Amino acid sequence: MPEKPGGTLLPIAALIAAMVSIQTGAAFAKHLFPVIGPEGTTALRVGFAAVILLALLRPWQRSLTLRDTGAVALYGAALGLMNCLFYLSLRTVPLGIAVAIEFTGPLAVALWGSRHPSDFLWIGLALLGLVLLLPLSEASGVDPVGAALALAAGVAWALYIVFGQAAGRAGGSSAVALGMTVAALLVVPVGIVQAGADLLMPSTLAAGLAVALLSSALPYSLEMFALTRMPRPVFGVLMSLEPAIAALAALPLLGERLSPLQGFAILCISAASIGMAIGTRRGG
Repeated sequence: MPEKPGGTLLPIAALIAAMVSIQTGAAFAKHLFPVIGPEGTTALRVGFAAVILLALLRPWQRSLTLRDTGAVALYGAALGLMNCLFYLSLRTVPLGIAVAIEFTGPLAVALWGSRHPSDFLWIGLALLGLVLLLPLSEASGVDPVGAALALAAGVAWALYIVFGQAAGRAGGSSAVALGMTVAALLVVPVGIVQAGADLLMPSTLAAGLAVALLSSALPYSLEMFALTRMPRPVFGVLMSLEPAIAALAALPLLGERLSPLQGFAILCISAASIGMAIGTRRGG
């Protein structure tokens, strides 16, 4: 039976809204780094998001099997690791570039699920973009440590997609709240150790709450909605807009400008994802 247009458009719209929200929140979060560092910022973001989602979704009203609990725990661990590694990379890498490097995670998920011969072209294009961004030469202008952290965040992002689908099937919307709680249990203690009492300043708490709403509570709920309503490869490739959205958000909010070479590299990665999306639709 053919899928209704509305059934396809709604998850796509939710995913695009999630990307806009999360990258705007990331740009705001970077302003907190001088005060509480990336670890403290991650703690506030994930901690507030967990409280908000627990209050809204009340996941304790739904019972989970031991297997379901394991799926949610893996999803939450990937979520916390992804957030922390990404913010650590932002200390030295511009937002748009960090997202483009991190984006190799979901792109790898999409490639893993595809069997089209033409995908080798898109693999090559994505690798070209990645080589141009990675600090393999002085011309890249990218910090090696920051790039490595962004790559590690990409691995965690891929795991987030894989575990997120399993968690969504197990716990539905409750999986977002439970997963965020697991993430908070992992990253909040690290943030407390690193930032200490600075986390409790009223202005910092207010900013952290805004970041949590923009970067976690809203977008992860939208992403979970989309994850459970579209194939995993399609979800991965539709996120090809993410690096461009990040670069656009960073320009007015952070004053971060990309060089022509860096912009071309981001276009290569996004074009590879678009090509994969077209191939996936034709193959489906």
